[in-house]
Amino acid sequence: MELPTQILLTYGYLLLFAWVLVEQLGVPLPATPVLLAAGALSAEHEISFPAALGAGLLASLVADSAWFLIGRSYGHHVLRVLCKLSLEPTTCVRRTQNSFGERGGITLLFAKFVPGLATLAPPVAGQNGMGLGRFLLFDGLGAFAWVGALLGAGRLFGDALKRDPSLLDWVGRFSGALLVLGIVGFFCSRLYRRRSFMKKLVASRLEPEELKRQLDAGEPVFIVDLRHPLELLPDPYTLPGALHLSPEALTQRAQEIPRDRDIVLYCTCPSEATAAKMAMALHKAGVERVRPLRGGFDEWKRLGYPMDAVTPPVPAPDVVQIAPAVN
Repeated sequence: MELPTQILLTYGYLLLFAWVLVEQLGVPLPATPVLLAAGALSAEHEISFPAALGAGLLASLVADSAWFLIGRSYGHHVLRVLCKLSLEPTTCVRRTQNSFGERGGITLLFAKFVPGLATLAPPVAGQNGMGLGRFLLFDGLGAFAWVGALLGAGRLFGDALKRDPSLLDWVGRFSGALLVLGIVGFFCSRLYRRRSFMKKLVASRLEPEELKRQLDAGEPVFIVDLRHPLELLPDPYTLPGALHLSPEALTQRAQEIPRDRDIVLYCTCPSEATAAKMAMALHKAGVERVRPLRGGFDEWKRLGYPMDAVTPPVPAPDVVQIAPAVN
């Protein structure tokens, strides 16, 4: 599927502005292929390099200013939403906040070049109380560097095509092919990183024996029981000191989870599926030290390790309708 050259020539600046604006607002649709294509077309002077630079810079500043003001007004609420929408599980609010804590506004100078950070940096800057003028200065410089670098790379490619007449016929298909390859590569890289994270999560599963040693040694471990309340009816026990929470409640209380100790999640589902899913959710919320318990509750019980008795939930009694006697 090609993107005809005529579309770029006719709607080039509008397309460039809209595409960069949409990406910087958080939609996972990469603007890199379009910027590279615009730079390549500028080699033939069919698109103005300064105008394309201005369109991309303006779109970036509009989107970033909107996120900056939203972050200033709504703080961590909007950041939590952005993390849920992110395709990159290792990108989280806490990492962005740490970057601002270490570097301040300098983070905005390179944020555009780091996947995920480009969208999170402006609202974090607003949440941290950065002045609007200072934000526009650093963000504008960062956006200028990002847009200029991509347009410049495309321009170099276009100049190379001009020097080789046999390749000039391919210029019309360059933008479309690059766009498709860029989008496919973008999503494949994100899915690969997500898959890599899941493999890492499986490898980090905590063995029951190791957890038992930690508890015996008095190490501070935060244990969360993710079982459904009905599962407590036949087995009204939890691991020592475990907090019983539903996955929904755990997500809502993610900010209350301590960051200075291991967080152990367990359930009774096959392959610790629920625990793994919630570990990913907590990781995206900034909780780094999350470990699903291998074998969950069943394996802990099978090994005969100590448990705490709890009061099981009382199911609602069935309402039995008794028909009145007929005389």
